[in-house]
Amino acid sequence: MPARETSSNMTSVELFTDGACSGNPGPGGWAFILRHPDSGKELERSGAERETTNNRMELTAVVQGLGTLTRPAQVRLVTDSVYVGKGLAEWMPKWKANGWRRREGKRWAEVKNLDLWQTLDQLAAQHQVEFVHIKGHSGHAENERCDELAVEAYQQYR
Repeated sequence: MPARETSSNMTSVELFTDGACSGNPGPGGWAFILRHPDSGKELERSGAERETTNNRMELTAVVQGLGTLTRPAQVRLVTDSVYVGKGLAEWMPKWKANGWRRREGKRWAEVKNLDLWQTLDQLAAQHQVEFVHIKGHSGHAENERCDELAVEAYQQYR
């Protein structure tokens, strides 16, 4: 993807993501659109898992999208997932401070989807990520396209 030079010499990109599941758990799919705004170039990717959850697919879409970047970038992450947004902004710093554990009542429990959160933590540290939440199924063109790709991807397991 071509570089857009910013004042900090970082490429600026937009990452649109979505995850979908048929049943929760059940067959699931993820998708992303990575766009370089200056050139208009886009990359679409999607994938699926036979047995998963919607939250795992939402996270996987972001991890896969950020994982395609080959150098540090300013990333405008646009998703309908409150789970991803709150996880990045609120929960992850607390989980890390507590040894990747979370409170479950009066006891400590492992963070759900720990493997993906830890990978996302490593990827996000390489970039400047701005989270933008949008309402799902509200006519947002890229979100609708990502949903279509994610659903199409998991159909192989239905």
